[in-house]
Amino acid sequence: MKHKKAILITGGAGFIGSHVVRLFVNKYPDYHVYNLDSLTYAGNLENLKDVENKPNYTFLKADITNEQEIHSLFKTHRFEGVIHLAAESHVDRSIADPLAFVKTNVIGTMILLNAFKDLWKDDFNNKLFYHISTDEVYGTLGETGLFTETTPYDPNSPYSASKASSDHFVRAYGETYGLPYVISNCSNNYGANQFPEKLIPLFINNIINKKPLPVYGDGHYTRDWLYVVDHAIAIDLLFHKGTIGETYNIGGFNEWKNIDLVTLLCEQMDVALERPIGSSKELITFVKDRPGHDLRYAIDASKINKELGWKPSVTFEQGLKQTIDWYLNNEDWLQNVTSGAYQLYYDKQYC
Repeated sequence: MKHKKAILITGGAGFIGSHVVRLFVNKYPDYHVYNLDSLTYAGNLENLKDVENKPNYTFLKADITNEQEIHSLFKTHRFEGVIHLAAESHVDRSIADPLAFVKTNVIGTMILLNAFKDLWKDDFNNKLFYHISTDEVYGTLGETGLFTETTPYDPNSPYSASKASSDHFVRAYGETYGLPYVISNCSNNYGANQFPEKLIPLFINNIINKKPLPVYGDGHYTRDWLYVVDHAIAIDLLFHKGTIGETYNIGGFNEWKNIDLVTLLCEQMDVALERPIGSSKELITFVKDRPGHDLRYAIDASKINKELGWKPSVTFEQGLKQTIDWYLNNEDWLQNVTSGAYQLYYDKQYC
């Protein structure tokens, strides 16, 4: 029987991770995809119902901060590739509990690096540790300019500081131990299956229920938005064709001020819900600004475009409509998440 390459995807029950797991399971039958997730509040196995019974898929409930468990799993399954998505990622939560972000994003990454290094230190051939990071490590931009792969790091929140630290450790392991790695830094993701603490699914849910739409400050904070399916495709490309030891920025070429995004979302929701145009916009409420709030992020994704031909497949208006349609067609999923009932799925399916 032909050996199936063992691929570990950490955080594979989360928002971005579930899209990557699904793509790899369906596209690469010669891989055995191991989805490792600790199933904290944002990990949801309901995201992967369509692949959970595939013969080349295995779910592993584990915590990347548990050193003994992680080393044991590496020895047992001999993962030849790691796609590291597991992270605490919500800035507001990092302000409330920064130590939790250090434990997961820094210590957890170190434990994975050590397990990968110890397993393959005598044979790194055809192995890869792919670390997914964020554009927030670069800090903030003024009204002009773009983040490139050589932009100096200048993190401003506990979340971005923890991710910056993990990025540096990955590079250090490459330099010190010869560990083969690729890093990518992405802009804000949106799409199906996103936990509704993030702006777009939160506001979709609030509009459905006619609740206020809280906008920080004056709403002029600017972000670059990336459709999650396009991000998963970029991850696939970088895992297979990215240059070892390189960093790639993944962005949507798609800047929006928060208030303009929310206005567009309101308009599309009014159409989708067959409500009077403008009714959802009345729910917008400006709230006290977040501490250390970065003014503007914008990604220059020309490197991955030129080297691998990647570019977004949809406009923001198209991607936003698809996202709205998904949430409206999957209200049971949204209700399960907001009620916490999704956390029972693991016990029902795996215990």
